[in-house]
Amino acid sequence: MTERHALDDAVAALRQGGILAYPTEAVWGLGCDPDNAEALAALIRLKQRDPAKGLILIAGHIAQLEPWLAGLEAHDRQRLAASWPGPNTWLVPDNGRSHPLLRGEHPSVALRVSDHPLVGELCAAFGGPVVSTSANRAGEPPARDAVSVRRQFGEAVHVIDGPLGGYLRPSTIRDLRSDAVLRD
Repeated sequence: MTERHALDDAVAALRQGGILAYPTEAVWGLGCDPDNAEALAALIRLKQRDPAKGLILIAGHIAQLEPWLAGLEAHDRQRLAASWPGPNTWLVPDNGRSHPLLRGEHPSVALRVSDHPLVGELCAAFGGPVVSTSANRAGEPPARDAVSVRRQFGEAVHVIDGPLGGYLRPSTIRDLRSDAVLRD
């Protein structure tokens, strides 16, 4: 299978409501189409994750997040742009664009522009951002390779293989309004 074919298969899986496993900056992620309510619910069930926690949305370029950034003031946009791409996830006030399962119980949505090349290619091929949450069941350590993902989730996920991005820890999560760091 060629790399392009693997990417096309991954995008097809997303469009059909599937759950995708893919490498990110530090750990493997699980993702789906952020506009597919059934896929979001299936992802939360698969992870055995509390739906109140919400999920992260990642993109390959800030322009892909524009629907979620609409309404932000210029200085907030500049702050986000200065930190991306990279391992910085921001909690941005929801402007009504986010599905409730993406937000969880929060008034904000978690957004990141990844500097991982495969994530960038995936989002470009998909035509927008995808959900990203660590590839693990709640309470378990996140997967750091495709073998661990397959062992944990089997056929329930479509795996697009590749190397991790070289970071040792998952992204920092910071609130745009309060500047509070929720995960460092």
